[in-house]
Amino acid sequence: MRTTRLLGALTAAALAVGLAACSSPVSGTGDADAPADAGSGFPVTIEHVYGETVIPAQPERIATVAWANHEVPLALGVVPVGMSKATWGDDDGDGVLPWVEERLTELGAETPVLFDETDGIDYEAVADTRPDVILASYSGLTKEEYETLSKIAPVVAYPGNAWGTSVDDMITMNATAMGMAEEGEKLIDELHAQVEAALDANGALRDKKVLFAYLDPSDLSQLGYYTANDTRPGFLNESGLPMPEIVAKHADSTDFYLTISAEKVDQLADVDVLVTYGDDTTLATLQADPLLSKIPAVAAGHVAILPDATPLAASANPSPLSIPWGLGDYFALLAEPLSK
Repeated sequence: MRTTRLLGALTAAALAVGLAACSSPVSGTGDADAPADAGSGFPVTIEHVYGETVIPAQPERIATVAWANHEVPLALGVVPVGMSKATWGDDDGDGVLPWVEERLTELGAETPVLFDETDGIDYEAVADTRPDVILASYSGLTKEEYETLSKIAPVVAYPGNAWGTSVDDMITMNATAMGMAEEGEKLIDELHAQVEAALDANGALRDKKVLFAYLDPSDLSQLGYYTANDTRPGFLNESGLPMPEIVAKHADSTDFYLTISAEKVDQLADVDVLVTYGDDTTLATLQADPLLSKIPAVAAGHVAILPDATPLAASANPSPLSIPWGLGDYFALLAEPLSK
């Protein structure tokens, strides 16, 4: 997720897949590991923001760009030939987030080629992997990027707003492009069950309004927050948590991040929990500020702090493998301040 990751850095979904049909990985090299019905149901047409992409035959070599798209094939037992390098939330500097490392180990697979997207898409690196399809249903691809990638292989772009694709839609689009639509639906059902179980285990969160915010300690004159177009609050809402009024009123916004003046924080009176990236000084900073301290959730200490640039912080942007890896810890972190 290049744009969202950069904003996260600037401002700071091991999947126990119950899919017996995916117990053997498809290596991505087009050999005996390919599914027996390879090619059935093709060609398929995927609609997206830039029109339609036709995939003529079941792809054997799958490349992915942007945040987390590689997790769909991996969750379904398919190892991509290339994928985006993680540059935020990576705990050991190898360019792979821990839940992806665990899945690769489960599949007995080596790390695919990593595309460094720090300065934009590395088209040459993508082309060198000789993909049959490029998955990017969760991304912010520009029209130019989409057209350039399309010269390499058919591209699955995002369906509507940049960086606004839900986990369900990401799975559906990417899995369909792979010829694994049914397996994708099973994966979605698995993840929904895990989300419900995590919410049950943290019942204090039920019916609570969570604002996913950002605090810049060098400028407390405003508070940033993510809209429903961003997958972080979007996921919480899809999990059954109601949106705070300030988020709900921008539900149709194409922006994924907005700010509010510290002088208008009375608009945050209905927020039950404020979650933000930070450290052990963040709550004290908020409570010491003459304006931000007036937010009821702040005054009550109902602030959840995601340690900045850690895997847990990265997992708050949900993905097929991060949900089972860290959702329990994430929901526990959100619920813990409510005990104060």
